[in-house]
Amino acid sequence: MFDQIMLPNGLRVVGERLSYVRSCTVGCWVGVGSMNERPAENGLSHFIEHMVFKGTQTRSARDIAQEMDDVGGQLNAFTSKDCTCFYAKVIDEDLPLAVDLLSDIVLRPRFDEEEFSKERGVVLEEIAMVEDTPDDLVNDVLSAAQFAGSLKYPILGSVKRIRAYQRNDLLAYWRRHYHPGNMVLAIAGHYDWEAFLALVTRYFDCFPSQGAQPDTRGKQRLLSGRKVRVKKTEQLQITLGYPGVALGSDDLFPLSVFNNALGGGMSSRLFQRIREELGMAYSVYTFPTSYPGLGTFTIYAGTSPENGETVLREIRKELDKALNDGFSEKEFISAKAQLKGGFVLGLESSSGRMQSIGRSMLLLNRLQSPEEILEKIEAVTLADVHRVAREVLTATPSAAVVGKNAKRYIEWIGGDGRG
Repeated sequence: MFDQIMLPNGLRVVGERLSYVRSCTVGCWVGVGSMNERPAENGLSHFIEHMVFKGTQTRSARDIAQEMDDVGGQLNAFTSKDCTCFYAKVIDEDLPLAVDLLSDIVLRPRFDEEEFSKERGVVLEEIAMVEDTPDDLVNDVLSAAQFAGSLKYPILGSVKRIRAYQRNDLLAYWRRHYHPGNMVLAIAGHYDWEAFLALVTRYFDCFPSQGAQPDTRGKQRLLSGRKVRVKKTEQLQITLGYPGVALGSDDLFPLSVFNNALGGGMSSRLFQRIREELGMAYSVYTFPTSYPGLGTFTIYAGTSPENGETVLREIRKELDKALNDGFSEKEFISAKAQLKGGFVLGLESSSGRMQSIGRSMLLLNRLQSPEEILEKIEAVTLADVHRVAREVLTATPSAAVVGKNAKRYIEWIGGDGRG
């Protein structure tokens, strides 16, 4: 079971003890990502994630890296559309150092002016890297076509915005969002709960802001837009974006089974037809994504321009088959077993468990035990899968294409998503 408490200042602390490991992973989750940004703030959540590693009031960037390397641990962070997470994985005896370092970078960053100028260049290089990675770029283009609201913004921000930001922009944004009511501290692995709470009380003692801040996400809405990015690439990158299910919905379980059967694995219909039988794509897959209030279901294929129309036509045939004929009992059992197996294997990692409980508490303010989740997977029926498939596939999708002849293919897809 879980350990959990809300401290007097509003900081939520959660844990899951895993007696069979010697490691522990602790993460500081902040409820801020690109969907929390106003237009003039796009990219600040991610920029701050970079800057906090560049030095604190008592440690240099080298000190931060060296102290974690000295114990063989891992210290890292990531920014998504709906949150930012800073985390450390260490053996149990080094937990005090992990909590100390995390609190230092999250609550006491220096935002040094010289380091700010250098890190701006690093972020710009990261944006350039996405531009040179078409299968990443097409997802940003799809977001711009698919969402009305801040979910359409790229996590990294734009070159124009990043070049314009000043240190005070980061500092003001950090002060506004990094307060205890907007954070969760999560731990999973081998630890003593009371000792961990003592560390939290000692190190997470000084926040930049103590007052709750208004939700800046605004209203999010799905569109059925079409967007292209013309680039001189060897491959054509194609994505179709359908409505999915919101974070916390129990329909995520039948949707995940549907995903596995349609395009989520090597035995899925799209993979078998387009890659194995036709040999027209190296990568073709589907995936669901859930956010607070809404979700998406994405189909991706990377193929040569001469095969683009055939691949789109074959995707449409498989979607029509799923919509009209459904899935066999054998496919259903296999897809459900994949979902269950992947979840159980994830339980064996302290990092995976920390991420699961941290994100759930941050965005849903509740936790589900592994037993509850397994019960919900087991409860999924073939009828549930067919119902969710109909709800997804009868909607008009958004679409994005990246490649030399991108405009031709976005026109070929058609207004209803059909080729």
